[in-house]
Amino acid sequence: MSWWQRTRSALDARSVAGQVLFLQVVVAVLLITAALVVLVIQARQESERAAQERSLAAAAAFAHSPGLAAGLRAEDPSAVLQPLMADAGEEAGVDFITVMATDGTRLADSDPTLVGQVNEGVGRALTEGAFTEIFEGAPSDAARAVAPVTGAGGEVIGLVGAGVQIGTVGDQVDRQMPVFLTSAAAALALATVSAALVSRRLRRQTHGIGPSEMTRMYEHHDAVLHAVREGVLIVGDDDRLVLANDEARRLLEITPDADGRPVTELGLDDGIAALLLSGRAVTDEVHPAGGRLIAVNTRPTAPYGGSSGCVATLRDTTELRSLAGTAEVARERLNILYEAGVRIGTTLDVVRTAEELSAVAVPRFADFVTVELPDAVLHGDDPADPPTAMRRAALSGVDPVHPFQPVGDPVLFVADATPMARAMAGGHAVLEADLGRAEAWRAQDPQGAAQALDYGVHSLVTVPLQASGVVLGMVSFWRARRPEPFAEEDLSFAEELAARAAVAIDNARRFTREHTMAETLQRSLLPHVLPSQPALDTAYRYLPAQARVGGDWFDIIPLPGLRVALVVGDVVGHGLHAAATMGRLRTGVHNFSTLDLPPDELLTRLDDLVGHLDRDERRSGEGTTGATCLYAVYDPVSGRCTLASAGHLAPALVHADGTVDFVDVPVSPPLGVGSLPVESTELVLPEGSRLVLYTDGLVEDRVRDIDAGLEQLRSVLAARAQGTPEEICESVFDEMLPSHRRDDIALLVARTRRLDPSLVASWDVAPEPAAVGPVRAACSAKLAEWGLEDIAFTTELVLSELITNAVRYGTGPIAVRLLHDPGRTLVCEVSDGSSTSPHLRRATATDEGGRGLFLVAQLASRWGTRYLPAGKVIWAEQSLAEGVRPPGEALFEGIGNW
Repeated sequence: MSWWQRTRSALDARSVAGQVLFLQVVVAVLLITAALVVLVIQARQESERAAQERSLAAAAAFAHSPGLAAGLRAEDPSAVLQPLMADAGEEAGVDFITVMATDGTRLADSDPTLVGQVNEGVGRALTEGAFTEIFEGAPSDAARAVAPVTGAGGEVIGLVGAGVQIGTVGDQVDRQMPVFLTSAAAALALATVSAALVSRRLRRQTHGIGPSEMTRMYEHHDAVLHAVREGVLIVGDDDRLVLANDEARRLLEITPDADGRPVTELGLDDGIAALLLSGRAVTDEVHPAGGRLIAVNTRPTAPYGGSSGCVATLRDTTELRSLAGTAEVARERLNILYEAGVRIGTTLDVVRTAEELSAVAVPRFADFVTVELPDAVLHGDDPADPPTAMRRAALSGVDPVHPFQPVGDPVLFVADATPMARAMAGGHAVLEADLGRAEAWRAQDPQGAAQALDYGVHSLVTVPLQASGVVLGMVSFWRARRPEPFAEEDLSFAEELAARAAVAIDNARRFTREHTMAETLQRSLLPHVLPSQPALDTAYRYLPAQARVGGDWFDIIPLPGLRVALVVGDVVGHGLHAAATMGRLRTGVHNFSTLDLPPDELLTRLDDLVGHLDRDERRSGEGTTGATCLYAVYDPVSGRCTLASAGHLAPALVHADGTVDFVDVPVSPPLGVGSLPVESTELVLPEGSRLVLYTDGLVEDRVRDIDAGLEQLRSVLAARAQGTPEEICESVFDEMLPSHRRDDIALLVARTRRLDPSLVASWDVAPEPAAVGPVRAACSAKLAEWGLEDIAFTTELVLSELITNAVRYGTGPIAVRLLHDPGRTLVCEVSDGSSTSPHLRRATATDEGGRGLFLVAQLASRWGTRYLPAGKVIWAEQSLAEGVRPPGEALFEGIGNW
């Protein structure tokens, strides 16, 4: 079939497509005709407007042309101006130009025959200025403009008119008519072709059926709509029911006369009515309707050609209720397992992990949950296999009043047939759906079982907590408030939940063991008893971190000359390695302090030690990574305190008047960093001052920065400025301990004392042997004054040897000093300007010397050398405590062994 034949068939008015094509062609003809008329009218109006504008421009230009005003003032204006009019109109693009007197009389015109005639309707140019208009009258209809001609003083002396005849404007429109008609014909042809194509497509879709056939088709569709088993509702934009098929009326119990009524008056359930009125698009949203569960799908009708409203389809899903309940239970179990993965094991604490396990299953899975763990697991050790006695570690429930044993009570598993024993032996969850029939469970603890049954506990699932094949405890799930008992399908969920918790408990157990070992090691490396010394009243506090112990330490070291050293330090890191490193550094400080080094030199050597340790351990993949230390030496004779810091916080100084300052100690890099020298500072402390040393764990935590912590420490110390060191320690810990300690805390408080000047004696010694006797005699007299006559002989021997060595081998000045610590120690010091240190050696039978220091070592409790900026001090201490052997016995024993 040719294209023309197919088009002709589309024009068949008996079909819907033919009728549509005819109507489209008629509408196109009418629209094109109207458009053509509008275009012609618009073109004529545009031509007239253009003619007026051109006329106005010509009149205004001619009115201001040179010589026009002079010509108007001439005795014969027409004779002067008429020659100018010959070509003026053609040059200006207008049909005529005329010059008029103020009364409208033509003085000159492009048509000489009109000179002398009066031009009508031009007088308003005298008052209004230039204007344009469509003029109708003699000599011809025209689009004209009139402009005034003004003199030098601004007065109007004449008028100029210019215009285009209406006939000329019509000629322009006539010249455009072929274009308009051609365009109209093309538009009509295009519309006809488009309509034919649309009709052809419509005919193909409707298969050429006519109106009667379409009516029959609609009736068939209506029959199908009411015959399907899925309800259909259509609601209009006015929230009234437009259509409801038979299934929708059956499901929602809609009356036959409901069409057109508001949705709110149809008697629908609130949920479905609200959904239909909301306009929301939903898919399979389930709503109850009477005794049914209806799955509702809604879509707006506007995007599909309908009015603003919605269409809803309804499907009866009552039979799927049981399946939906099962799916909901499965989804709830997955949610519980997900929460268990997030909530269980948030800390490395065994008891806390057990509490998290018991809390996660209540109330969505069980009404009560109990967790029992062996004591070995609670302490971080491996449990016995199998454990027969456990301790209740956690209990959670829906009611604080319950029939179960409280947390902390021992729980025995001695009867083999109990659910707990069977679960432990088999390694799997055990179900007791009806506890009233569980004879073995009731026989193990009749009284407790009776209380539980009376309370309403009726069902149990018990599961062993296993990790790496080791039973770490038991978890039991109980139901009392919920009437339905546990079922077989609950066992796999309970085992999965217990397995996740067991891994977390095992991790916490291993951490507890490591933490206990590290804490034990750390405490064994810290001082257990404060040494007895006369220089300071001291008190201390130490708390390890709650998670992992660190490397904080402190020390009080007695030094020669009744001085004392205060030490506080912090090793970076936590765990066994940090504790072991702390022990090494504390030992290093003790060893270096025996050399009686100044604080800056001691920290320099300690820095070298840390560097060596770090290099050695770095080969095994674990270095020290640094430490901080503060070392202070206090002399009770002079009151001087010398301090040096290697990256540590400055100590706080509490003055006697209650003011608190932080000592300005030059801070050097932490130990192990090296490369910069360590500097020290010296200050004089009045008696009764409090020196407070601490680690950063006291003043810094997650919710408090270090500046705020230091200010809080200042306030606490100022409030307890007059307290004893023990009271200050108590106040600081009461006020400043963080709720969760992430780092160790070490605190050392020392109150200064001064040695009574009457207990100090000193003499200058001339560098000659004869000066030894007088000094020895003066010392004897001072000893007698102090009531130490029983050691006068021994002291004279010690001083004689030390002074003689200083005279013979040293340089001046030479001085002797005695320090008396009543009931404890007598210190003899001999200083000289030489830096050469004497050494103890074994003298042969023929040696004349070498025995003096041996005598000093035998007679004194200890002796040594302390270097000064200029010279040295050789000192010897004698103990005055009761129970010490007389010096003579020690001397004779030493000579006998020599």
